[in-house]
Amino acid sequence: MSTTPPPQKPILISGAGLASLLLAQSLLLSRIPFLLFERDASFVFRAQGYRLRLSHEGLDAIESVLSPETFQRFWDTCGKTSGAGFAVLDAVTGEKAAVDLSGAGPGPRGGLVSRGDKVVGIARGEMRRVFAEGCEEFIQWGREVVGYELTEGGVKAVFADGAKSVEGSLLVGGEGIRSGVAKQLSGGKLKVYDTGARGIHGQAPTTAFRGLGEGVFIILDGSRADGAVSIITNVRPGGMDDPTVNFGWTMVGKPGVIRPPGDDHTIVGKVAADVAKSLTTHWHPRFKPLLDDMDVNEAAFWKITCSTPSGVPEWPNEPRVTVIGDAAHSMTPAGGIGANTAVRDSALLGRLLREAGGCKPGVTEAYEKEMRVYASEAVGQSYSAATRQFGVKIDEDTPTV
Repeated sequence: MSTTPPPQKPILISGAGLASLLLAQSLLLSRIPFLLFERDASFVFRAQGYRLRLSHEGLDAIESVLSPETFQRFWDTCGKTSGAGFAVLDAVTGEKAAVDLSGAGPGPRGGLVSRGDKVVGIARGEMRRVFAEGCEEFIQWGREVVGYELTEGGVKAVFADGAKSVEGSLLVGGEGIRSGVAKQLSGGKLKVYDTGARGIHGQAPTTAFRGLGEGVFIILDGSRADGAVSIITNVRPGGMDDPTVNFGWTMVGKPGVIRPPGDDHTIVGKVAADVAKSLTTHWHPRFKPLLDDMDVNEAAFWKITCSTPSGVPEWPNEPRVTVIGDAAHSMTPAGGIGANTAVRDSALLGRLLREAGGCKPGVTEAYEKEMRVYASEAVGQSYSAATRQFGVKIDEDTPTV
C-alpha cells in the first residue's frame, strides 16, 4: 500500500492584479501550489493606471511577503520624494493656495511619509511586474471568472464561457470591483457604488514638471461654477532634464465635472487628453506643460467607486472561498490607501495559509475577521475624505457597478 500523500490541490486565484500577484508570491515562497485566472490576454492588454503611494503599512506588508532579494529590487524601483513635501497650489494664480485640505486629500506631509522621511511611490505597472516574477507560468490568460461551484472535496472556478477550472482547495476572488466571486460569496452584501466622480490619468515628460520642483502637489482649481477640479502629482528627483522619462499626474473632478463621452470611462488616448486640456485652458502657465506636453496615448478616464462606507459587511463564512483587494473593499483615491489595504490582505492571507500548510479549516474565517477590522477603517477614512475633496455622497439611491 502506497504511503505517498495525494498531491495538494492548488489554491485558485481569480484576477492577476496587485493583491492577487502578491498572494501568489507568498504561496510560491511557501511552496503551496496555485493557479491564477486573468480575463485579460496579457499584462499589456490595457493601461496599468496611476502611480501608487505606499504607506508604511503597505511597505511592511510587501516586505513581509517578498524574499529579501526581490524586495530590494522592488525598493530600488520605487521613487523616494522629499523636497518641499506636500503643498496645495492654486491652479489659476500659480501660488500656494490658502485652503486647508487636511483630511480631504492624502493629508499633510507627515501622513505621506512612509520610510526614511521620504514619500515612497511606484507605478502600478512596475509594481505588478515585480510581483509577477516567478509566477508567470501559473497564470492562465483570457479566463474570466464569474463565480464558483463547491464540490465534495474542494471548489472550482466558473468561467464566463461556462467552462470550469480544475478542482482547488480554495478560491480567492481578487478580480476587482465587479467580482462575481464576491457577489456570490456574500449573497450580494458586498457592493461597490458609483460615486459619480470621474478622473483622468495623464503622463508628461519630466521636463514639464520643472516649474513645480520636487515634492507632492495638489493643483486645485476652485474657480469653476460646476465644482472643483484638481490634479495630484508626485515629482521625484532624478531625470528632470530627460524628456524621454515621464512622470504621471491624476486629475479628479466632482460629480458631473469630468464627462467622458457616453460616460464610457474605459476610453483612452486623445479623447481623454482633450477633455483634460479643455478643463484647464485658464490655468496658470506654471502648470500648462503638464497638459500641453502630455503623452496623449497614455491619457485615460477612470470611474471613482467606493464600497459601503460603513465597512466590509459580514457574511456566512465559506472555508473554501474568500476575497481580497477591491473585490472586498473598493476605495476612492482620497487618502491613497486602497492599494496599501489590498497588499495587507495578501500578506495576512498568505501568512495564515503558510502557517496552516495550505487551506485548512479556520483559515478563511480568521482572515476575514482580521481583514474586516483594518479594511472597514480604511474604507471609512477614504469615503470621509472623498466627501470633502470630491463632493461625493453614497445613499440608498446611489447606483452600484
